[in-house]
Amino acid sequence: MAEQKKIHIINKKASFEYQLHTKYNAGIVLSGTEVKSIREGNANISDAFCFVKQEGDKTELYIKGMNVGIWKQGGHYNHEPFGVRKLLLKKIELRKLKNKASEKGFAIIPLKLYLSDRGFVKLEIAVGQGKKEFDKRESIKSRDVDRDLRRSLA
Repeated sequence: MAEQKKIHIINKKASFEYQLHTKYNAGIVLSGTEVKSIREGNANISDAFCFVKQEGDKTELYIKGMNVGIWKQGGHYNHEPFGVRKLLLKKIELRKLKNKASEKGFAIIPLKLYLSDRGFVKLEIAVGQGKKEFDKRESIKSRDVDRDLRRSLA
């Protein structure tokens, strides 16, 4: 069997803008052209966000703002690049996410889009709390100190 190359599309702004708490791995409902486009590395999750939708006793998680580029060979079967896509989680995880995200200041943030070992497209999401300006300065300061330490040791 042909070896698959590793695809990791990362949201670099997430750890800077949010203080991350709990991480989950979710599957995504995608069409064929979306999967092929993601395998080419043609996706962006930096402006995406997740939201919980509840109808009656049914709770579902969706991602909006994720840009999956149009596949060149798709023709009229192509997908919409900025469509809303459903995420797949267990009921227990959905319940925990919904409870945590309903608290003030918390949001569900996509962190990484990747291919699993079995070839499925997965999305790593986290519950995060928005950072204030002074928190961001503290992050920058600690990152600079770590970088200086690594340089001095090398």
